[in-house]
Formats: sequence, structure tokens, C-alpha cells
Amino acid sequence: MSDDGEPAPDDRTAPDATRSDGTERWVILNPTSGTADHVDDVRRLARERNYAIRETTHEEHAVQLAADAAASDVDRLAVAGGDGTLHEVVRGLAESSALGTVTLGAIPTGTENIFATTIGVASVEDGFDLLENGERRRIDVGFAGEEPFVVSCIAGLPAEVSVAASSELKERFGSLAFVVAGLRELTEFGGLHVDITAVSNGEETTWSGEALCVLVGNVRRFVNRGGPADVEDGLFDAVVIEQMPAKDVLAEATAHRVFGRDTDHVIHVQTSQLEIRGTDSEPITFSLDGEVTEADELVLYADPRSLTVCVGPTYEDAGPE
Repeated sequence: MSDDGEPAPDDRTAPDATRSDGTERWVILNPTSGTADHVDDVRRLARERNYAIRETTHEEHAVQLAADAAASDVDRLAVAGGDGTLHEVVRGLAESSALGTVTLGAIPTGTENIFATTIGVASVEDGFDLLENGERRRIDVGFAGEEPFVVSCIAGLPAEVSVAASSELKERFGSLAFVVAGLRELTEFGGLHVDITAVSNGEETTWSGEALCVLVGNVRRFVNRGGPADVEDGLFDAVVIEQMPAKDVLAEATAHRVFGRDTDHVIHVQTSQLEIRGTDSEPITFSLDGEVTEADELVLYADPRSLTVCVGPTYEDAGPE
């Protein structure tokens, strides 16, 4: 207990998170995500629904908490945070070989909440309600090497400036919004010198050259009018945006978004596996669900329908039941 009578973070649990049917439910709560005004609501709703509360206290703590949940045979695991917190949880489950053992629920308390929005979760209370009564779907998980991702993997300029790509820019310019947000950086960005190999249905597509970025979506689509991708088809939506002069970016973005057509500098492919190899001495900057890392090369592949999530009524997919 703390001096003011409040329980310490590790003690903020429901009296008994084990249900009458023998199952156990946890919520992993990031108390600093978004505007950090969600904590009391999450704690209250978790207690009302008999969830044990596990709060993160430092970066990557959610990875360990997810592993602990897997070891404790947790049946339903709520994640109260943004896409970064969800990324850590999925990583912890993957490292524990437990992706298929839990039902995951998104409790949207982050800044963007791309994943929660895509699967139809509108609010904190909505997330808890869906864990009780919502439809369950098995969705794809992407892997970049050994690290999983659920939203996207971005390589190049956007990995450096994706935070600057506002919702308004994304609405106006689609896949090139990230580049528009980084116009100031374009004069200093030397481009990606890469070889790319994409595999779909046993057929290879290759591309070599200089790119501004490579956008790989799992639950999101980067081409034309964007929106959610089919997250149950075992395929990524991958976009290569070729290097171009800064003065051409806005014109290209407008044509690609407004007219909904492919343009000279934008290449789109659907693929189950993608290999990105740097061809110079500089490592490539990657952003996996917003978490930035570097590598000389990366092999991305989809693990089809490997994670069970609770979805809302606006969830869209074209995949099989």
C-alpha cells in the first residue's frame, strides 16, 4: 500500500480473476498511453468484470507481462494502451509460443489506436464489452525476422517521420501522407538503395532501385483510398514509393489519392513474403507498429490466422470463416 492508502500498481487486481468456469482474465494496462486520462475507467471496468490488472512500469514491460499471462494460462487478455503496447503484448505471446492460446481484446487508450479502430473497437467500455460478447476472429500476424507486428512495417523516410503524419494528411494524401509529412527531411534523406523480392502464390516479383520508403500493411491498406486490409487472407499490402524530387511529391500524392489510381512512382503488390535488402553500407530504418529499429536486411512473412481477437460490428474482412 502507498502512503495515501492507494494500492501499489502490482496490487491493483480484482479479488479473484478466476471465473466459475476455471478461466482467468487479465488486463495489461499502460497508464501513460495517450493522454493518460483513462486509468480510472480501465481499473473500474476491469474490477466490475473480474479482470486481474497488470500495469506496465517501463518500456517493454508489456512483453514480460504477456509472457506471464501465457504462463498463467490466461484465457482472455485485454490490452489497454495504444499500438505500441499491443505490439509488445503480441511480441511477448509470440516469444512464449502462445499466440494461439489466448483471446486478445483491444482497449483503445493510445494516441492513434490504428489496430483497435480497424477491428471495430470504439471505446474503452466497448473493448471490455466485446471481450464478453463480441465476435471472435482469427487474424494474420506479420513477422519481420523473429519479431511480430499486427499493424504495419515501414522502411525508409516514414520510419523517421511517421509521427508527423497527421490524420488530416492521411485522409488527403493516402500512402504518400508519410512522405508529405517529411518534405522538410527530403532534402537530407538519401533514399533507400534496396533490392526487394516479393512472393505470392509461389511467384516472385523483384524490384531494385532507390526508394523513399517501403510500406507493408497487415491490418491497414496504403494504396488508393486506404482503409483496412483483409487481415485474414495471409497477405500483406506492400507499397514501394520510388525516390522522386521533393517538388513532385505533392503532385504525385494528389493524383494517387484524389484520382484513386496507380502512379509512376508508386508500386503496389500483395504478398505473403517480402525480403528487403540494403545495397549500400547504411542500415535501413524500420518501424514495426511504431517501434523503430535498424537492419541491413529483413524478411517479412505472414503467419495466417494465428491470433484470436474480439472484433466490433464495423470490422471488415473478406476472408473465409
